[in-house]
Amino acid sequence: MHVLFLPKPGVNLFQALLASETSREALIFYRPVQTPAGVKVTMASLGSALSLSSDLRWYVRRYMRDVLFEIEDGVYCTRALAQEIYYGRAPVLHRSWKFRRKYLLKEGQVKAMEAFTGKDPDERGRVPIAEGDVWLEVWCTPGEFEGKEETYTDEGAEEAGEDDTGAAAGIAAEKEPEIEKDSG
Repeated sequence: MHVLFLPKPGVNLFQALLASETSREALIFYRPVQTPAGVKVTMASLGSALSLSSDLRWYVRRYMRDVLFEIEDGVYCTRALAQEIYYGRAPVLHRSWKFRRKYLLKEGQVKAMEAFTGKDPDERGRVPIAEGDVWLEVWCTPGEFEGKEETYTDEGAEEAGEDDTGAAAGIAAEKEPEIEKDSG
């Protein structure tokens, strides 16, 4: 299992993570690798990958566009879906999962992101692919697919309590997905 950290435009994420003592300590037992798709870390399980992304939450909000979790070879999922899977709130995932996106990455930057509408996971869509480009199949929640839920955004740094100097005043608590309960 891998966790893939996607940097924001103009950020050398690998260098940023290694430059900070706090992130180096969080990554001390892992060997992050810079890939054309971003910074990849090999993990033992989905739970440990979620824990690492939580430990790096301030860096995620400040330097990263998104965090993806590999659920099978070549297939990733968003953080929201990974949490639903881990906490047992997601329906059973299968190859016909209809809430999928395609990410086109080049040099660690997201070049294009679009809804995956075809039956063939290798469908390339409208965006031309050049040498060095990487396509990722990313499964997401229905809300993310429809654009009702956001993954990490530029506003995330403000939510984390950053001031103009970039210093963190505190880290915002993550909101757990709400579960409807039967009233019976």
